[in-house]
Amino acid sequence: MATRIVVAITGASGSIYGIRLLEVLQELGIESHVVASPAGMVTLRHEISMGIADLESRCDVLYRSADIGAAIASGSFRTDGMVVVPCSVRTMSEIASGITSSLVSRAADVTLKERRPLVLCVRETPLHAGHLDTMARLANLGAFIVPPVPAFYTRPQSLDDIVYHTVGRLLDHLRIDNKLVDRWSGTTDPR
Repeated sequence: MATRIVVAITGASGSIYGIRLLEVLQELGIESHVVASPAGMVTLRHEISMGIADLESRCDVLYRSADIGAAIASGSFRTDGMVVVPCSVRTMSEIASGITSSLVSRAADVTLKERRPLVLCVRETPLHAGHLDTMARLANLGAFIVPPVPAFYTRPQSLDDIVYHTVGRLLDHLRIDNKLVDRWSGTTDPR
């Protein structure tokens, strides 16, 4: 089976992460199945002036958020994992509670029940105790919580450097080899 990844884009700030992930998946020849929430589409248009056609050109299959009968809504449709990037607190909370009111939360629920990697790139700050409890619940269910936190040890020179590093770490959690991350090899103690 070819590598097949589900990508969801929700309404949190940081839609560039989802777009860059899709572009990298295309470059790697990995099949992508994409769903964007209505708020995700608003954020895409607002932050980076992209719409439905831009998503369609960056993926293999694009689903409507309300399409509960889509292939990615079933565990019998085999995938290698799912990334929600960016992941809104609302989406995170739906997934944690098992509410499957949209294709995003249904596909995430399927990913968890099938014990496939689910990576949530939660983009919110500050976090209150309820957010943290929800993240802990998801981690206990097997999800990876991977906020887009910049790594400055890589000495980024541009915003793209920071975005691509995060995309590389998301791919790492899906066990997809990539060269986007400057791998830490240690440092020499100057003493």
